[in-house]
Amino acid sequence: MGRKVLLVAMLLAVAFTVSRCIPFTEEDLSTEDSLWALYERWRSHHTVARDLEEKRRRFNVFKHNVKFIHEFNKKDEPYKLRLNAFADLTNQEFRGFYAGSKIEHHQIRRGEKPEGEFKHGHVDLHKLPASVDWRTQGAQELVDCDTGNSGCNGGLMDNAFEFIKNVGGITTEATYPYTAQQGPCSASKVNNPVVTIDGYEDVPSNNENALQQAVANQPVSVAIDAGDQAFQFYSEGVFTGPCGTSLDHGVAVVGYGVTQDGTKYWIVKNSWGTSWGEQGYIRMKRGIPNRRGTCGIAMSASYPIKTSPNPSNESAKDEL
Repeated sequence: MGRKVLLVAMLLAVAFTVSRCIPFTEEDLSTEDSLWALYERWRSHHTVARDLEEKRRRFNVFKHNVKFIHEFNKKDEPYKLRLNAFADLTNQEFRGFYAGSKIEHHQIRRGEKPEGEFKHGHVDLHKLPASVDWRTQGAQELVDCDTGNSGCNGGLMDNAFEFIKNVGGITTEATYPYTAQQGPCSASKVNNPVVTIDGYEDVPSNNENALQQAVANQPVSVAIDAGDQAFQFYSEGVFTGPCGTSLDHGVAVVGYGVTQDGTKYWIVKNSWGTSWGEQGYIRMKRGIPNRRGTCGIAMSASYPIKTSPNPSNESAKDEL
């Protein structure tokens, strides 16, 4: 049952597949011609079709982003950036396409959860493992069928958990494969649930200790501010910002750890494909002075509760 609970907790981190990044050198940045050649190489690699007028406009955006990445990587920062599939999008466009969920409004309405109502609150922090690392994957069913959220335009984690509970469970990735687009809800696929949940619980707001207590037991869905240009092109290392706390993107915390130099971090599963970040994941600094956490990671977190057995479904057992 443990692996099935993990599957449920990761449902909000649906990933689409994109190709690997394109490296570049100082020579690639030396002239307009070499930059254009780099852009054409990037377009070919990511199969991005543009007409001539659009190519020229996008090339200017691409140049700006390449130079931003290059200048950033010269700094002594604990993380690095790289060209990825978002390289000819302005940061405003990127925010609109990939960080557009209105999660902050929901968090404000919900208010802060009292710590006394948190079931993991009694756990002694000193007795928690020094590091935890959960890994699994999500499903398309939430995108097509959860009318309480907005499909590819994003949604709220608690609404997704309510959907799973109300429809009697959720099917597997193999039965309802992810397509990177919203389509009509397939009743035949929905009516084949293999994992159920009995509810969900919110983690006390603005409390990284409480979040650690929860993540020590299972992956946790969280909301973050993912709109900064550095986040757009994150490659590797421990992300420390800059970023705000205007929650606009749902991800899953799948673990935590400490680097060799003593920097504490969260392991976060994103939904932008394996060419982004560390194979689709980002490490975000943990235990910062701001109680909201890096990019607001501690502001709005929740996880599913599982006590009852799953439906009998022999064909799906191997998938889980």
